[in-house]
Amino acid sequence: MNIVIRAPGRALLTGAPGRALFYASALACTLVFVSPPALARLTTITITAVEPFAAQTSFGAAGAYERVKGVFKGELDPADPRNAVIVNIDRAPRNANGKVEYEADFFMMRPADAAKRNGRLVYDVTNRGRMNFHSRFTEAKGRTNDPKVAADVGDGLFFRQGYTFVWSGWDPDAPLIGNGLAMKPVVATNDGAAILRRIREEFISGTRARDEGDGGSRAEGEVFRLSYDAASLDPRAAKLTVRRTDGGERREIAATGWKYASPRTIQLLPAGTKPEPGSLYELQYAAKNPRVLGIGMAATRDLVSFLRFEARDAAGTPNPAGAGVKRTLAFGASQSGRFLRDFVRDGFNQDEAERKVFDGMMAHTAGVGGVFLNEEFAQPNRTSTQHEDHTFPEAAFPFSTARLTDPVTGRTGSVFRNDGFDPLWMETNTSTEYWQKGASLLTTDPLGARDIELPANARSYLLAGTQHNAAAWMTSTRGTCVNPRNPHSPTPLQRALFVALDEWVDGKAPPPSSVPRIADGTLAPLGRLRFPALPGVQVANRMSEIGLITDWTRPLIDMARPYRPLVPQVDADGNETAGVLLPDLAVPLATHTGWNLYRAPFPEGELCDRDGTYSPFPRTRAEREARGDPRPSLEERYGSHAVYVKRYEEAVQRLVQQRLLLPEDAQRYQVKVRSTEVARLFAAPVVGQAP
Repeated sequence: MNIVIRAPGRALLTGAPGRALFYASALACTLVFVSPPALARLTTITITAVEPFAAQTSFGAAGAYERVKGVFKGELDPADPRNAVIVNIDRAPRNANGKVEYEADFFMMRPADAAKRNGRLVYDVTNRGRMNFHSRFTEAKGRTNDPKVAADVGDGLFFRQGYTFVWSGWDPDAPLIGNGLAMKPVVATNDGAAILRRIREEFISGTRARDEGDGGSRAEGEVFRLSYDAASLDPRAAKLTVRRTDGGERREIAATGWKYASPRTIQLLPAGTKPEPGSLYELQYAAKNPRVLGIGMAATRDLVSFLRFEARDAAGTPNPAGAGVKRTLAFGASQSGRFLRDFVRDGFNQDEAERKVFDGMMAHTAGVGGVFLNEEFAQPNRTSTQHEDHTFPEAAFPFSTARLTDPVTGRTGSVFRNDGFDPLWMETNTSTEYWQKGASLLTTDPLGARDIELPANARSYLLAGTQHNAAAWMTSTRGTCVNPRNPHSPTPLQRALFVALDEWVDGKAPPPSSVPRIADGTLAPLGRLRFPALPGVQVANRMSEIGLITDWTRPLIDMARPYRPLVPQVDADGNETAGVLLPDLAVPLATHTGWNLYRAPFPEGELCDRDGTYSPFPRTRAEREARGDPRPSLEERYGSHAVYVKRYEEAVQRLVQQRLLLPEDAQRYQVKVRSTEVARLFAAPVVGQAP
């Protein structure tokens, strides 16, 4: 039989409006729980293809890998408290057993020889149906959802160690282009009748590419794509407005100035009218047929639980991960990092047999947000920033893994449940998340008045001087921004920290948290930021503010008592001084920030999405004086390439000793700093040559 033990004093905690957070906690005890044999969970897994990867290329001791593709099905008991947190699960269709069924895609990469698998399963949470891990950790150039050649997994670091990787669909509306992973929609009804509700959507053109899994706009050329079917195709029953900035005045577009091209798309009129680049189009309309999107978290739980604990499904199909999975790790970046925050907070790290699903998790570039997922008519594709999607649900208390009381709402809570099922937790954020995603609130109280200490099973790291989507192969271009974008890659640090997370699961504590602090002055209000005046650099004077969203459909946000995120303080060069400083920031050749501003024809003065700024130091004193640059030149601060190399390699070795850099990545840094390309920066410029 099932035994449920409730700790005294635990109750239902309501987080962001519409999100029910079930905080039931088991008492510490030595009882052995025996689960019933027939639980609602993953029921069948179907393998549609097993293929050799990269022409059977061998990855060190792990040998060749293979690709496994398929679908999995499951069923959920709506009455189980672990599922009751899912909004509208009580309105979802049920089978003859009274259960709610689901179906989703999955993709696996595993050593072909089962004996060479290391017993570790890494679940890479898809971001709008796209894979993240290889582009984030292995220096693979670009991102593919159909890895077939060795270059698709970069240097193969984790393949060489024998990890099994898994991806699956969790969002029914994720783009399917390029082998995107999704799940079948489960639609809620009122006893079979369609549910209708007047909701709001926001569109923006030219800032984010939805087909690349970058979130937000749903602008596809001259067409705006809706999240839900419109209940009426009469524009007079809806309202379309446009404004230049989030706080700008809304200008209504007459019903004759646009039309429904289909129940899921609208376009401006006359035909061929293009949206204003960067302006915010907002549609209020009656939508129908809300999907029960929280099922995506339950499906993820059930799939990983099956791969970890079960030998075969109900039909006798063997577990494609084999019988040797001993540890499970999860990684998510941006949207998928926010997914992991909600996954833990809402109790999905405990399966229906009362077993822990993931041992360790790394949430990257999530800031303090969750996913706009587990609500009626939710829109998980959105990502809130200072300029766009700003009044859609994302950042809501609880922000931190530390248990706190929120002075704004009066609630008490934590991302952790403290029920014995919390994973070992790492959160890594770039500088951008402090400006756009409230990341300082991970380690301060909600009003930014004091530092807080995290629980022993949590770590937080600022990857100083990096931007949201930085990768090893990036170069500095302007894109839609006024300043050159920041190419500083956090990849080497992420690799070392993921190895440390794996070791933590086996009992070896990772490096301590490394973030800016109020107490030592490395974390400050925006108004106290001491950023220098640099020639040719436009400086941001705003950040994304966070308030209590009381109604996202209108929208209404209470800024009478806002939350108070802070930003990392900088030195005289404009570089951050706290967090983990990789060699390129510890011994810099340039200023690297996590913010940038839009340039025309986009809204000038608004933060440029999630991009940073890059400004190289002048090479010589003469160049510095000619530019009026306050920063010492390379000539003045280092004197020679040899001195620079010495200081740089000392910084590299410190990071290796702190387990913040892998030895093989240290060697790459050493090759880079001794390269001809870097040496040229210290060579005397030729007369008449542009600096």
